[in-house]
Amino acid sequence: MALLLRTVARQGLYSSRLQYGVVYRHAVPMATTAKEELNNYLAKNTRLNRPVSPHVSIYRWSVPMMMSISHRGTGVALSSGISAFAIAALVLPENYPYYLDLIHSMSFGPQFLAFSKFALAFPVAYHSFNGIRHLIWDIGKGFKIPQVYGSGYTVIALTILTSVALAAM
Repeated sequence: MALLLRTVARQGLYSSRLQYGVVYRHAVPMATTAKEELNNYLAKNTRLNRPVSPHVSIYRWSVPMMMSISHRGTGVALSSGISAFAIAALVLPENYPYYLDLIHSMSFGPQFLAFSKFALAFPVAYHSFNGIRHLIWDIGKGFKIPQVYGSGYTVIALTILTSVALAAM
């Protein structure tokens, strides 16, 4: 009986009634709130001396971990940049050649332009090369630890070389 009551208290109880040929279900409120359940869960973990997992301090940072985080970050940055550019193209009153001439008239130095090109090329190159790495993984190749590290270092090297080459153009 206690197990039945506990199950009903956690899952809620449904009452059904027939109206106009359709069965309507009405949920009876649970006995505890989500906040009370969370507090019970945390108290139990504290009482049993369980670690909070996953916890950043228990992991040793590695190349694959940082590359995964960077891949997600560059994806968000590229998506945000493309979205901002598209919104600007729709909202701004002038056309593209006007703004291109405006940038040329500001006469930034060559170092600033090279850095800007590198800053734009790096996330595109990194996300592309790391995406190819993920596609190779999708076919089931390159999962051994030395291969994971080797492909990671290859992606980093190709990204730097490509970004520098694009910035130099």
